[in-house]
Amino acid sequence: MTASGCVTVHGELEVVPGATKSEAAQALEDFTAAYNKADEAYDPALDADRVTGSLGAINQAGLTARQKNNPGGNKAHRPLELTDASYTIPKKAGWPRWFVADTDSNRDQDGGKLDTRWLLVFVRAGADAPWKAAYLAVVPPSQVPKFRKDADGWAQPVPGGDADTTLATAPAELSTAYTDYLKDGTPDVFAPGATTTGWRDTRKNTRRAGFSFQYVDQPLDTGTFAPLGLTTEDGGALVFFSSKHFERQTAAEGLRPAVTPDVRALLTGEVRTTLTKERVSSQLVYVPKRGAGDAGGKVRVLNRLPGLIAAKGS
Repeated sequence: MTASGCVTVHGELEVVPGATKSEAAQALEDFTAAYNKADEAYDPALDADRVTGSLGAINQAGLTARQKNNPGGNKAHRPLELTDASYTIPKKAGWPRWFVADTDSNRDQDGGKLDTRWLLVFVRAGADAPWKAAYLAVVPPSQVPKFRKDADGWAQPVPGGDADTTLATAPAELSTAYTDYLKDGTPDVFAPGATTTGWRDTRKNTRRAGFSFQYVDQPLDTGTFAPLGLTTEDGGALVFFSSKHFERQTAAEGLRPAVTPDVRALLTGEVRTTLTKERVSSQLVYVPKRGAGDAGGKVRVLNRLPGLIAAKGS
């Protein structure tokens, strides 16, 4: 799978819409129903066949942890409602096929004062495969750009592969660029912000009250974690991509890292002096076209969704 998802399987070379509007609507309905059943029961098996990629990894690990800590289910369950949906469906050849659902949710922050949109990317691996949600980003409506579409209303996926020269940074390179950037600030392709310069500055403080911290970041960009993007009207692109992050906490003599219930539920080994947390993260970014003046042609991170998927003690 490339950034555009443009692969050819079984000789399917025809460029066609990835889904019909009714198929997209049904995929959203099926996901929401499965998500609510799984959240109410805290049972990852109930929506395992409706999630994949980074969203799937985060969802399944989170439900596993909450199930262990709350075997009776979610007593505070409030059904997720996704309404006012619009669908951006790219036209492409072969499998996998995918689309973006732009929805309103009943999960707005600050008691509904901060309006947000939920952008969900649905992926289908083959003709007999179910639609699965692979990415989720939560952004203000003003952050959702206008997409480039043809005369029939079908969107254009971003060009695949790292040889693409139309964008300031090729989508296939984003995961590696981001994880390298978090390590030493290079390549300097990301605009300043809470999840770029701000996060790097926070992690520079590696010693705190008897504990030392180490960070390792790894790209996550193949298979179901491949980046997916759509071309925008201005020639840029809106791209979803994944990454993996490790945080190791080491205690000084006489101390021991604290273990929360959610961490303990996913823990292997015994925490004596060290605790390593493993997280998967998905990012939604705007990539300007090459030579554009947007923030000096730098990639803007619009949303980051991290989730703990494992922990190890020693």
